[in-house]
Amino acid sequence: MEVAAFVLLFLAALAGMEGVAYLTHKHLMHGPLWVLHESHHRPRPGRFERNDLFGVFFALPSILLIYLGTHGTPWALPLGLGMTAYGACYFGFHDVVVHRRLPLRWRPRGRYFDRIVRAHLIHHRTQAKHGAVSFGFLWSPPLPERSPER
Repeated sequence: MEVAAFVLLFLAALAGMEGVAYLTHKHLMHGPLWVLHESHHRPRPGRFERNDLFGVFFALPSILLIYLGTHGTPWALPLGLGMTAYGACYFGFHDVVVHRRLPLRWRPRGRYFDRIVRAHLIHHRTQAKHGAVSFGFLWSPPLPERSPER
């Protein structure tokens, strides 16, 4: 596979995962899979929450694509790696920066980070299955002026 095609497929998977994550979050996590996701909208008594299982669910197709890509299906490798890269970005933003699940003192600054952090905090204003807004993770539409402080 040519390098340009590899990079294009990688970037398409990386960007496309935001759409997959948005739709999954809105229609599955706040729908029939609320039984798992609800733990994320409540105070966490321990280190882990049932919502963490979604990381496993999302990793499985990535692992399969990487496996296939290293065993004779060349187009699958950049897709699997792009999905994995999205997962790493998601973990870094969502779990480390926003929810402080790892002890990190650094806080990213800038309009982009301020907007996506605020969007996530707005999403967490509700602890109910219905009524939440802002389902994206690494992209957010423009937000109202009044929103939670960082």
